[in-house]
Amino acid sequence: MKNDIVLSMRGICKTFPSVRALYNVDFTLCKGEIHALMGENGAGKSTLIKVLTGVYQKDSGQISIAGVNKDITIKSPQEAQNLGISTVYQEITLCPNLTVAENIFIGRGKYHFVNWRSREKKATEILSRLNIPTSATRQLGTCSLAVQQMVAIARAVDMECKVLILDEPTSSLDEKEVALLFSLMRDLKLRGVGIIFITHFLEQVYEICDKITVLRSGELIGEYKINDLPRVQLISKMLGKDLDDISELKNRKLSQTMKDAPLVYEAKGLSSAEGIKPFDFLIHKGEVNGFTGLLGSGRSESVRAIFGADRITCGEVRVNEKNAKISKPKDAMKFGIGYLPEDRKQDGIIEDLSVRENIILALQVMKGFFRPFSKSEAETFADKYIKLLGIKTASRDTPIKSLSGGNQQKVILARWLLTNPQYLLLDEPTRGIDIGTKVEIQKLVLKLAAEGVSVTFISSEIEEMLNTCSRLIVMRDRKIVGELKGEEMTQAKIMHTIAGEATQNG
Repeated sequence: MKNDIVLSMRGICKTFPSVRALYNVDFTLCKGEIHALMGENGAGKSTLIKVLTGVYQKDSGQISIAGVNKDITIKSPQEAQNLGISTVYQEITLCPNLTVAENIFIGRGKYHFVNWRSREKKATEILSRLNIPTSATRQLGTCSLAVQQMVAIARAVDMECKVLILDEPTSSLDEKEVALLFSLMRDLKLRGVGIIFITHFLEQVYEICDKITVLRSGELIGEYKINDLPRVQLISKMLGKDLDDISELKNRKLSQTMKDAPLVYEAKGLSSAEGIKPFDFLIHKGEVNGFTGLLGSGRSESVRAIFGADRITCGEVRVNEKNAKISKPKDAMKFGIGYLPEDRKQDGIIEDLSVRENIILALQVMKGFFRPFSKSEAETFADKYIKLLGIKTASRDTPIKSLSGGNQQKVILARWLLTNPQYLLLDEPTRGIDIGTKVEIQKLVLKLAAEGVSVTFISSEIEEMLNTCSRLIVMRDRKIVGELKGEEMTQAKIMHTIAGEATQNG
């Protein structure tokens, strides 16, 4: 087995001023192995990868690469590449205006000596060998994100990488694109490439990986074979404590019967200009329900219609059992409805404003911009929710773009909680954030429901929906195709309902 080791890191330490980022961390990668590197934000994953790729130099410890018989300190990304270590990041770092072939070979050789016809032929051979569904002469920017990721991997493989680091490669991909990427990863595994896989998606880890290494607070918690570490134990090791049983919180909530709770919102025949077929929908006080379905099924468009963010084409709405007209977001806000959008960067945060300014934004809209809050009022609001939600920020005046994704999401939640909402629409509130923050947000949703707030919750992760919701509305092709509750709420039943198939045993 020792001969199969392609990368060995032993006792790696790295300290920054006043911060110990890594302490005595070991990591081992074998040929033909897909190895997940897991941990919360701040666990040390990025620092370990940056030490391995030459962005940072280790303070102490040993690094050895197969075929190099000495302890090495990698001084630059170029040196890492020369040693056979390649990284593909979540954000594509290639040139979208160039062809696929040009991207595979760019930077190698001087242009006036390059025979591009020959290179295009070689690129075609590489694409064929790796089953990448695109043409060598196609402009990269016209390819899907998944294919662009695969081209970046093809470039790394052609440069004879021994170690391939995939850093959140699936965050922006749909299910079919993830399947394409996983097919390529399995092919590279058979070719003997060692792959380090960093992701927030637990289901993907258990689908594709052979081993898991867990870091917490800059220290090694352990290395495990995938079959030896159940998901609950993985989360527990990442958090450093036994998880409060979210299902217990949910069951406690369910013990309060929904049929006796008043209706908060009801829609009949609601449809929008975004192609949502007319649908009926209701939610009771203190209920957590959700829209589920494949990407493009109409989940997000449904909640946007409820909030008035898309133009309503027909339908009737009642709020607190009285007729209501909601044709724009400000109407919804007046009725106590808040909305956390799917794309927090584009539709949620205002990057150049501070945490404080982002938190008070919705309440300021409701009050009117010609009646601004005093600075002391705004600071009081911000401080309250920074503390309440545990938002990690240097100060209330820090630009929100400086915060991690999970903390940005908490700021948007704080924005709506400040308005004292009776109904919250949360579209992918945990996307792209670490496991610990995901659990915090799920627990917060159930806590809000216990206090009487109604919540509609959307997540691409079915397990998260099952943990959080008491009722699921299933969508396909922009229309509702089923509703599940109680014992019907299983992954199998959801999948069969999406597919339009009956199940034998639920």
